[in-house]
Parts: sequence; structure tokens; C-alpha cells
Amino acid sequence: MSESTRNRLLRVGDENVRVSNIELFFDLVYVFAVTQLAHHLSATHSVDGVIQTAVLLAMVWQVWVYTTWFSNYLDPDHQAVRLTIVVVMLLSLVLAAALPEGFTSRGWIVAVLYSAIQIGRSLFAVVGLRGERLHAVFVRFIPWLALGAVPMLLGATVHGHAREALWALSIAIEVGGAAVGFWTPVIGRSETTDWTISGAHFAERCQAFVLIALGESIVVTGTTLSHGLRDHLTGEEALTFVVAFAGAVALWWVYFDQAAEKSAERIEASDDPGRLGRSAFHWVHPLIVGGIIVSAAADERVLADPSARGHMSTSLLVLGGTALFLVGHAVFKGVVFRLVSWPRVVAAAVLMALLLLAPHVTELVLSIVTLAVVLCVPIADRLLHPAWDAQFTTATP
Repeated sequence: MSESTRNRLLRVGDENVRVSNIELFFDLVYVFAVTQLAHHLSATHSVDGVIQTAVLLAMVWQVWVYTTWFSNYLDPDHQAVRLTIVVVMLLSLVLAAALPEGFTSRGWIVAVLYSAIQIGRSLFAVVGLRGERLHAVFVRFIPWLALGAVPMLLGATVHGHAREALWALSIAIEVGGAAVGFWTPVIGRSETTDWTISGAHFAERCQAFVLIALGESIVVTGTTLSHGLRDHLTGEEALTFVVAFAGAVALWWVYFDQAAEKSAERIEASDDPGRLGRSAFHWVHPLIVGGIIVSAAADERVLADPSARGHMSTSLLVLGGTALFLVGHAVFKGVVFRLVSWPRVVAAAVLMALLLLAPHVTELVLSIVTLAVVLCVPIADRLLHPAWDAQFTTATP
């Protein structure tokens, strides 16, 4: 790779970095991946199923978000970078297809593809960025990714809880590496100020993944509605569809009403956007996305039998998914804006208390109550922070 080619790999300029078409195209694979995760969770009725879905979500997120860091630094319009993203996209598609059997017969496919994507993408950056400041950043990635690949590959050789533990350890190694700046012998560690991201671009990309997750709820609702229309839709079923759709809208409203745009402005104006990118977006957003996926799995269960009652596994999905989303968003707002979002904290606590009500009402009624609680959050936001623009755009973290 020539010197001129290497220099052109970097994005030109740091301001107004746009999301490219190839990045949006890349996201299509993750629409499928999120669908796979939601269906896997809906089909399981055990704590193991929840743990396995959480581990698989962490893997999917790590692949996606590291590609987002990659495309934030490197120019996706450069042919070599674009080809790399397409290769990652292809491997991600196969990985997503294998997810439902990741803890049974497809463990090797998941483990090998995950490790290959994580290490291969970074190796490309190491070769392509020689002579650039970012070169050392990616060099430090490699040992940590290789170390994480060890339990990932070992996990494919075992089954059950051992695989769950080893794959979770692999993710923990990668996350822990980021926490210590990917410290490496001889060359030391990176500071978050070395991670010279375009904050607005990174925020917009993570917001896109939230939309991908919300899209799964719409797909579940639309698919079930299509079947219901063929089989003479009842009034109860029609109400269930409306509630499921309104639930997705409510989660969108909570996330995008005020904080999304202001968080993008906050990270863009920050003196250390790499720190906010790591903490608020890379680390916290999986909680938000996970809550949406759990809610989508809950929608699938409730739409299948809205009059059922007493199914604690479904009740936990209905209430727990929304509570997880609210807790994740509260943590996000705390990191970005340094405030406690009491509407989200209180709403999450109320939802957990509603587990006492769950055995005595139908799943449809429980969904309606959950929707009512969620709708109170953005309303409370407006009442508590009427002057949001003046309050949170005058200073940077």
C-alpha cells in the first residue's frame, strides 16, 4: 500500500462528517441480526435463554460498534475501506444467521467469525495507517482482541454454562481493554483524547442502531397483523396491535424527543469526544438496545395470545424490557449531561413493582399499563426541563 494511498484512507477533515451510504447499507445486516436475537429470546422460557441472548447481543454490538469506530476514522468512500466494510458485512450476515444455534450446533461458526471480524478489521487499519497518529491506537487493539479470541474459541469447544461464561469473558476482555486504554507492554496505553472521533457522526450512528432495534417491534407487529387480517381479526387482537405499535412509538419518543439531538451536540462540542463516545455510546447503548429487543420479544408473545395471564416469563419480558430501556437511557443521560433522570428511574421502579399485578391481569392489560407508565416519562421531561436548550447547550463536559 503506497504512502499516498495510506494518507487517503483517513477521512478528510474532522467537521460535519456525514454518514455514508455504505454505512447505511452495512446496517441492513443488523436488522436481520436484531430479528434473530428477538426471536431467540421470545422462543426461550428460561434464565439460560436470557443469558445467552445477552451474550449474543454483546457480540453483535461489539462487531457493529467497532466497525462504527473504524468508519469514523477511515474514509468509507475509499475503495479499500469500502471493500473492508463489505467483507465485514458478509461475515456479519453469516454470523447473524448462526446466532440462534450459537449455543448448540453453530458455536464454531459464531466464535470463528466473531474473532476474524474483530482482528481482521483492526489489522487492515494497522497496515493502512502506518505513519499516522491513529496507527498506535489500532496497534494496541490487536493484543487485546487476540486475547479475547482465546476464550471465544475455547467456548466453541464446550457446551452449556461453560460456553456462556467463556464468551462473556471474551467480551469482558475487550471492554476491559477499552477501560485501560488498551494498555500494551512497551508502547503503553492510549488516552481517550487520542481517539479523535467526529462526535456527531458517532452519535448519529448509535442512534441509527436504536432505530434498527425499534424496527424489530414494527416488523413483529406488522407480521402478526398480516396474519390476523387473513384470519378475521378480533377486537381484542386489534387493540393489542395498536398497543404494541404505540409502545414502539413511546420508546422512540423517550429516546429521541430531547436527549438524542442534544447528546450529539454535546459530544461534538466536547474537548474529549473519545471519552463520551466510549462511555455514553459504546458502553451504555447496549442496555438501551437490549431493552428494546426484550420489548420486541414481549410484543411477539403478547400478540400471540393477548388474553393469557399468569405467565411470569412473558410478564418479565413486558415489564423488564421497558425497565431495562429506561435504566439504560437514565445512565446515558447521567453520563452525557451529568444529571439524574428521575422520570426514568421512577418509571423503571414502578414497572418492577407491577410484577405484583402481573399474575392477576391479562398480558394485554399489562402491556397497556406499561405503555401508560412509559408515556409519563417524556411528559415529565417536558415539565421538569422546559428550557432544555438553554440548560444543556451552554457548557461542554
